[in-house]
Amino acid sequence: MLMLPFFKKIFLLSFAIALFPLSGLKAQKTVEIQDDVPQHIFTFKEIEILEDAQNKFTFDEIKSEKFDQKFKASLTSTPQTKKLNTTYWFRIKIKQNKSAEKPFILEFFDQTIDRITAYIPQNDKSYKVESLGDAHAFNERLIHHKNFEIPIQNEGNDTQIYYFKISSSQISDIIIVLRTAEWFISYALDEYFYFGIFYGMILVFSFYNLIMYIAIRQKQYLYYVLYNLSVGFFEMSTDGIAYQYLWPNAPAWNQVAYAFALCATSIFALLFTRELLFVRAKALKLNQLIMGVIVIRLIFFVYCYLFDQTLFSYKFIEAIPLSVAFFTGIYIYKNGYQPARFFVLGYSFLFAGFTLKFLIMLGVSWLNFGVVSYYSLSFCFILEMIFLSFAIGDKVRLLKLKKDKAQQKIIRQMAINAKLKDTVNQELESKVEERTREVYHKSLIIESKNQALEEANALLQKQAEEISRMNVLLEQDNEELQTSVEKVTRDRVMNTEVDFEEFSKIYPDKETCYEFLAELKWSKGYHCRKCSNDHYFAGHILHSRRCSKCGYEESVTTYTIFHNTRIPINKAFYMIFLIYSSKGKISSHKLSELLSIRQSTCWTFGTRIKKVMDDRKKMLKKSGKNGWSQLVIE
Repeated sequence: MLMLPFFKKIFLLSFAIALFPLSGLKAQKTVEIQDDVPQHIFTFKEIEILEDAQNKFTFDEIKSEKFDQKFKASLTSTPQTKKLNTTYWFRIKIKQNKSAEKPFILEFFDQTIDRITAYIPQNDKSYKVESLGDAHAFNERLIHHKNFEIPIQNEGNDTQIYYFKISSSQISDIIIVLRTAEWFISYALDEYFYFGIFYGMILVFSFYNLIMYIAIRQKQYLYYVLYNLSVGFFEMSTDGIAYQYLWPNAPAWNQVAYAFALCATSIFALLFTRELLFVRAKALKLNQLIMGVIVIRLIFFVYCYLFDQTLFSYKFIEAIPLSVAFFTGIYIYKNGYQPARFFVLGYSFLFAGFTLKFLIMLGVSWLNFGVVSYYSLSFCFILEMIFLSFAIGDKVRLLKLKKDKAQQKIIRQMAINAKLKDTVNQELESKVEERTREVYHKSLIIESKNQALEEANALLQKQAEEISRMNVLLEQDNEELQTSVEKVTRDRVMNTEVDFEEFSKIYPDKETCYEFLAELKWSKGYHCRKCSNDHYFAGHILHSRRCSKCGYEESVTTYTIFHNTRIPINKAFYMIFLIYSSKGKISSHKLSELLSIRQSTCWTFGTRIKKVMDDRKKMLKKSGKNGWSQLVIE
């Protein structure tokens, strides 16, 4: 949580635990209250422990001389309740100092301890009993703070023994600190301030990426938002902030809330990894591994919740999804995907923080050097969150570059198509001009023949027949020319990008399109889909066919991609052609501009067409110039 630069007032905690060998040798069993020592951390021989495995000892037995020798000094700077749900007794000795002017308190630093029964000595040698722990409602605490505090009576100079009966469903650190009230208030204000900064950063990052998801509709942003919120939820559950502000009167939920958050963190981290790094396309086996880990993690969570909630305390199980995500990032980066470099860097910090916490949990005490190690995972979450944001930005940047290159390529192709169009038009114009000259020359010949007919009536019939024959030839030539023009136009429609006006010359109206669909749909003969009959009559709808046996009428658009579409059929034809000829790269905005149809409608129908293209890749590769028609029949 970036606490180290700010918690100067608890530097003594870090320093004392870091130098635990020296403390273990020099620390005394009795700690004296002094105004000039604002805080003291109980370590080694200052804390004595007795394990009550069966929870059968009473307080009267514990404080008797018979049990005095059964308490053993702590062998580590920070003792832990490693046996889950087992009762431990702890005791400390404090020497009062009535000359001290400042009030003092005892504080338990670990907020995850379930039950603490504190036996507080009084001046009349009796004991006052206080119940603490996160298994009790928050408003029952003596001081409304995320940690557990007990005020100290300091009205004499006697040495008093404090007893604590502790049990927890998680491995807890028994960090007991003697603090002045002034020191406690100062550090608590600083800590809550920087908690606000930490959770504020999570909310800001989450809100920004939520806006990006709403604008772009890329799932990576949604998974990143859910991942960040899960991390924040987990941190709030473990540091006691959530219990104080979100569910102060729900101690039962407080025992399992962190498990829900931790499970959600792992799942959304893997989903975010899968989406950000295009794992499905770039590493199919890793994609299957990620989905398998998600399923197993969910099954493990459900089993723990329903049958054995003590298994929730084995947080190191999160090393598996973390390692899978980390390895996936490294693999994708090695294969040349640049945005993965920030992903790997962010997960490196998170992996280091997780490893440090795991080693401390296993009992490697020299790594437990105070604030840095205690908040190490939070530090790493912040760094990971920053670097993952860089990874998302890098991915967007590369996608933009790729899009720009694709647009440039389309522009160049359009220029080539325009040039080709001009060339074809010039050739057609030259042929028409040449044919026109020939016609003009032949008309001169006809005129001269007519003049000759005036002089030679005998040759009139013969010349008339000759003229008739030449006219027939001219009409044939004109028909051939028109057929050639139509054939060239059709070929261009099948192979190049043309405008809607030119495309409409081939499919000008609804009847033409329906006729093409009927020929394509029933090219192999008619078979009734209800009774498999091969004979039909014309239906009531244009080009529909009605079974002569069962009467089932099938429209020409049924079982085609045009079924139930509200787009005019000739525009729908043109949209399929444009998407096919651009290999699916034309945008819905461009389609809307070309067809004068709403962009959302173009996007919906275009998505349907692209899906069919993707499903029929192999078939389209083998198709010829009419390949776009392979997309029509479902």
